[in-house]
Amino acid sequence: MRHSDLMVAPARQYMTRLGLEELRTPDDVDAFMSKARTGTALLAVNSMCGCSAGTMRPAVGLALSRAPRPEFLATVFAGQDVSATARAREYLEGHPPSSPAVALFREGSLFMLLQRSDIQGRLPETVADVLAEALNRLASGEPVR
Repeated sequence: MRHSDLMVAPARQYMTRLGLEELRTPDDVDAFMSKARTGTALLAVNSMCGCSAGTMRPAVGLALSRAPRPEFLATVFAGQDVSATARAREYLEGHPPSSPAVALFREGSLFMLLQRSDIQGRLPETVADVLAEALNRLASGEPVR
């Protein structure tokens, strides 16, 4: 195992323990997004970028414990699974690349995107509140904007 793999293993494991499927290739991303066309989905762009990723991961966990869980949950790891992350960002068209980030989809359409600028400098609980509110709106059938 490479040294970098050892460094990111805890961050990867945190997300998979929450029930997120790890997408490591572009084909994995496409398969996930194909499933997401039939329901609701959360896609987290994980990273090792200091405090922002350290806020995003627990915020996702808290939000998933407070609000309805999307039918499909997945994560890509920026800076590690480069081609998978690039493919995931294609589904976020019109938005600049951001890591970390959390995207919500309904039937394949982007419903909401939290980017690094929405996460950085905030407490996990604060980000979780925003995400939980969005998950509630997603589950209620609120239209995609």
